[in-house]
Amino acid sequence: MTARPRLIPPGDPATRLNADRRAKDRDDLAGGEAVDVLVVGGGITGTGVALDAASRGLSVALVESHDLAHGTSRWSSKLVHGGLRYLAKGDIGVAWESAQERSIIASRVAPHLIHSIPQVVPVYSGNEAKALLARMGFAAGDAMRVAARTPRGLLPSGRIVTRGLAQRLVPTIRTEGLRGAIVGWDCQLEDDARLVVAIARTAAKFGARILTRMRAVEVSDAGAIVEDTLDSGQFRINARTVVNATGVWAGQLDPSIELRPSLGSHIVVRSKTLGNPAGALTVEVPGHFGRYVFVLPQRDGLCYIGLTDNPVEGGIPDVPVAPSSDIDWIIGIISTALERPLTSNDVVGSFAGVRPLVVAQDGAPKGSSADISRRHAIRHSGSMITVTGGKLTTYRKMASDVVDQITDSPCLTAGISLVGAGPKVQGSSIPARLWRRYGNEAPRVWAIGSKDPSLREPVADSVAVLGVEFAFGRDYELALNVDDLIHRRTRLGLVPADAAAAVEAAELAMRD
Repeated sequence: MTARPRLIPPGDPATRLNADRRAKDRDDLAGGEAVDVLVVGGGITGTGVALDAASRGLSVALVESHDLAHGTSRWSSKLVHGGLRYLAKGDIGVAWESAQERSIIASRVAPHLIHSIPQVVPVYSGNEAKALLARMGFAAGDAMRVAARTPRGLLPSGRIVTRGLAQRLVPTIRTEGLRGAIVGWDCQLEDDARLVVAIARTAAKFGARILTRMRAVEVSDAGAIVEDTLDSGQFRINARTVVNATGVWAGQLDPSIELRPSLGSHIVVRSKTLGNPAGALTVEVPGHFGRYVFVLPQRDGLCYIGLTDNPVEGGIPDVPVAPSSDIDWIIGIISTALERPLTSNDVVGSFAGVRPLVVAQDGAPKGSSADISRRHAIRHSGSMITVTGGKLTTYRKMASDVVDQITDSPCLTAGISLVGAGPKVQGSSIPARLWRRYGNEAPRVWAIGSKDPSLREPVADSVAVLGVEFAFGRDYELALNVDDLIHRRTRLGLVPADAAAAVEAAELAMRD
């Protein structure tokens, strides 16, 4: 019998991250306090390493030059998926690892941030053979789901559905020649940036010092010289081991690392444009076995559609932009399965992230970036450990493999639930959005508005974000400026018009 996961009580003060705690942790480290592990990078990998190491009893500091989830981690498809694509390509190891980690995250680590979503592969007259391959793939995925002990009832088995049910799941699906659909199931993440913040706060519960706006200037065997970009001051953090978890920027700290960055772009459309779909329309990319473009409906009235997989040439920007060619390509592919093709006028936003794909050990190219394995790699350079590659779903396994290089103590994170996980208060009138995004901390978020009821209202017309979310981000989630609130704590920035409408409320929240 598997032991129950360790839950963190809602409101635990040790999980609270804000400007005051950052200042105290900064002063302690600047005063010469040494740590066992210094993590450089505040994305999914870096925060995962910080939590793993701290939960094993190591003293930990994490520094991030920008904000939590500022880089690639917030630009994912927001899926915690079972690796079906990798299975189709014969990468059974990555597929199995993905299925195992999906089960752990969905059942124990972050169940409050996970829900199931049906993947709808339309079957048209003439493409029955390809549909059969999709059905076989979903069947193989079901077998791995069972073997990975995914909670019964979370992910139903894949099945063939009628034309009518396919239309109910995706109302704007192209009906000419439509015979039905193959439907499989996977796990959808409420928000990738929220997952990173929850991991960071859970690491703080175990004593990790989380310092954003802190840039590593120079790394040595004794630790690192860092610059506080809020006041331009520099100091040394003494550490026994440095972990380079900077993703696509890993080569800046370790020039021996060779990556082949890949750009993945998505577009954003209003859900009503697609008839408010309940399923993820899944369309095969012609000429590319195992590659698909997905319509991923979100619970806030948006759909993300993606994604591309193209090599990146030149330097890596802090905030990548989806090229117009990627946007046009996504529109073209997905429109082949829609009753009314999308146009650029339907696109209300876009985003792109750069994947830190690891070049083969022999340095030889391996075809397109879409063909490069999503396995992670761990390399040593003196007292620095660099971890690169991998993907969001397997962040916990990546972190475990890193910390195993540092200590013989066993990994505990499979049995640690993130802040927010745990039973909900029954019969509460708290908005469903808060339960989805904050789990059992929703009452604490809602309570912020008890003295000022205006904070329980949306921060701008036609958006779902409430004023209490800005206040909670500032007081509990280390949001240090307006951009942190808009772009990473609430994701309003995915639609520029929504972000612009909310700036005034965000500025007011940061002044309070």
